[in-house]
Amino acid sequence: MIDFFATFPSMPALMGQLTVGLVNGAFYAMLSLGLAIIFGLLKIINFAHGAQYMLGAIVTYVLLNQLGIGYWPSLIIVPVVVAAFAILLERTILRRIYRIDHIYSLLLTFGIALIIEGVTRNYFGSAGLPYYAPESLSGGVNLGFMFLPIYRAWVIVASLLVCFGTWYAIERTRLGVYLRAATENPSMVDAFGINVPRLISLTYGFSVGLAALAGVMAAPIYQVNPNMGSTQIIIVFAVVVVGGMGSIRGAIFCGFLLGLTEGLTKVFYPQASSTIIFVIMAIVLLFRPAGLFGRKDEEETSQTEVAEESYSFLANPYVTLALIACALAAPFLFYPLFLVKVLCFALFASAVNLLLGYGGLLSFGHAAYFGGSAYITAHSVKVLGLDPVSGIIAGTLVAALLGLFIGWLAIRRQGIYFAMVTLAFAQMIYFLAVQAPFTGGEDGIQAVPRGALFGVIDLNSNLAIYYFVLGIILLGTLLVYRTIHSPFGNVLTGIRENEKRMRSLGYNVARYKLLAFVLSAALAGLAGSTKSIAFQLASLTDVHWAMSGEAILMVIVGGVGTILGPFVGAFVVSGIEHYLAGVGSWLSVIQGMVFVVCVLVFRRGILGEASRLVYALKRHRAKTVSRLSSVNFEQASGKTEN
Repeated sequence: MIDFFATFPSMPALMGQLTVGLVNGAFYAMLSLGLAIIFGLLKIINFAHGAQYMLGAIVTYVLLNQLGIGYWPSLIIVPVVVAAFAILLERTILRRIYRIDHIYSLLLTFGIALIIEGVTRNYFGSAGLPYYAPESLSGGVNLGFMFLPIYRAWVIVASLLVCFGTWYAIERTRLGVYLRAATENPSMVDAFGINVPRLISLTYGFSVGLAALAGVMAAPIYQVNPNMGSTQIIIVFAVVVVGGMGSIRGAIFCGFLLGLTEGLTKVFYPQASSTIIFVIMAIVLLFRPAGLFGRKDEEETSQTEVAEESYSFLANPYVTLALIACALAAPFLFYPLFLVKVLCFALFASAVNLLLGYGGLLSFGHAAYFGGSAYITAHSVKVLGLDPVSGIIAGTLVAALLGLFIGWLAIRRQGIYFAMVTLAFAQMIYFLAVQAPFTGGEDGIQAVPRGALFGVIDLNSNLAIYYFVLGIILLGTLLVYRTIHSPFGNVLTGIRENEKRMRSLGYNVARYKLLAFVLSAALAGLAGSTKSIAFQLASLTDVHWAMSGEAILMVIVGGVGTILGPFVGAFVVSGIEHYLAGVGSWLSVIQGMVFVVCVLVFRRGILGEASRLVYALKRHRAKTVSRLSSVNFEQASGKTEN
């Protein structure tokens, strides 16, 4: 019999973890508060919030080490400096996306975050930089039942004061009334002589200033490094979603509550401390779709708007044959393993595009199926001794089953909530991969044998593995093509365009979405399984949420809602990574710039713009021919009368 009290932690240990939880909750609350203000008042999903939080810590470090300015002045200087940078960003870039779908603000700010993190990583490196607490806040107080560090107590108290002051200013003052009115009816507020654009800019700057202030306060606790924001922003997004997108009190309450929950989990079950917030998020959204404090109508506001390709290049059989011929000859012109990577990621991006381009659903968690199937296939082939084809089938089936479970829960949500639910489940899979014994932890599963195809063709040759992968990707692409050009694909497109209308026509919308989700997960799993065989490796990189972002980038670059767009995007993005690998941290900057340019300049992507151009030229030619025919007919009629 297990003695429960023997395993119960001591009072100092319990109180120590509660203090850590409160400190983490203080940062969660401040960051979530800024995110909630930006979304609630400006309708922007600011993925760059974590990078701006990191900027606060970096600028604090620079002020101390380069200019000799200490902690206390930094509490004022740093938020003002970072807020000024944010206002410049809002006036030059963000203002251009106010009137388009929320999803594009998420993608644009994700690109901005990559740029900021890449630049700081290039100048400051990836290692942690020490920053010590001021002498007046050093040491601690012995309370008898625990030792309380003074600086941690200061962080908790200061965060509570900042959060309460912000809530009061927005909810109980005339300024807050103007802010809320400016977002709902800007023309009316402008009629009262209030400069609405300036008000919006200052609001965005203030919210980012909160993130920078949190960065200043975090510098003495966590080591200052360019990656500190990327690890924090995912948790903060979960906090905001649990509290309700745009809810001020929800952000504050859930920030501290989830911080405490995380601290208690570290005491009783440390292995689950990294996932408990995402588990809570998934549970809350099942019963409260708009979060604990969100309004129900907010959950239905975001629908991704994408344009289908005006002209299908695959409709021309000569083009199709030419593409197949180029694919067969490609390994003699390019490095075969580079092409294998392009093909695997093209299929992965096609899986994401199936949901985004034809279902209007942005999944930020497809890395779970890509990386999860890679682990299953690698383990099946290396440990269980399966042949490569059986291993790939096993990985694909597991991805489909995983997609069935997650999709059944996720399709109840829409817009940003759908994206966040998929991200939450992907994070659970990631932390499972970190802790599961068969995954190999940070080393992954290496030296996966390629084996022989049907026991005859040796796949250890790079040329052989290329044609093996090419065959699989062609089958996957054919499946996508037939799905889109089938009655099922037409219904799926109709759901994207007007879900309520399709429901009124008697279609089971939930079932169609679920089928599309499972098919997309299976295709992502097929890509991940194939990749693990081709590169003889399954690692944590495959299942990390950034892999989902990379697939989305490929879709946007190539063309959302096009068949060949993911292939073009995969070639461009993989080519940038392959040929510019020597630039180091600047690669992240380049990827971020590609994100920004695509969202701002051509959201249709390369192939989407090309198909529209071809379609426009064909229409112009048809009109010209019709006009000439009319002229010839009139001339012929005139001659007949004469």
